[in-house]
Amino acid sequence: MFTGIIEETGRVESLEGRGDGARLRIGCAAVLSDAFTGSSIAVNGCCLTALDLKSGSFAADVAPETMRRTNIGDLRAGSLVNLERPLSPQSRLSGHIVQGHVDGTGVLESLETVGSGNWWLRVRVPDELDRYLVFKGSIAIDGISLTIAAIEGGVMSVTIIPHTYEQTNLKNKRPGDRVNLECDVLAKHVEKLLQRISMPSGLTIDKLREQGY
Repeated sequence: MFTGIIEETGRVESLEGRGDGARLRIGCAAVLSDAFTGSSIAVNGCCLTALDLKSGSFAADVAPETMRRTNIGDLRAGSLVNLERPLSPQSRLSGHIVQGHVDGTGVLESLETVGSGNWWLRVRVPDELDRYLVFKGSIAIDGISLTIAAIEGGVMSVTIIPHTYEQTNLKNKRPGDRVNLECDVLAKHVEKLLQRISMPSGLTIDKLREQGY
């Protein structure tokens, strides 16, 4: 489990195809301080297993499902990636509960300055994820815990403060780039529970949503 508070950015050293999967190697420092073979490290919000640790880098095998569902396959040597170690029992939950299980990718539409080092990020989200997104709800974008400031017409907007912009890979993002999205796991559990509730005749989940529930 992670919190969405990025510890450092690393740089991709290589991404080698292995069948439908890949072997990824990342150069970094801070997340290696207590890492061991088998440790979990979130890379752009994807929970990966650290292998072949060396001084200043680690490798990870990327499964075909991860290649299909995330932006890992878009990475190239030199790409900047967000890194986070798992939450420890003594840590404060400064962000929100992030599993490292990416639900899908969105497309960055714009990243515009709004003054004083702050930015307004707009991401087009897949239709199948839209139902989990709510105003002031939590979302992980490339592993970064963020708060939804607006959502309209399939486009989600969030505010990026100066610290987040400087300490993550967002400063290197451009319109058209894919970003990893992980929705709040609580929303998915609530949806499943509601689907099992016996509804009065004619009442559906969609009608409840239309009424603001």
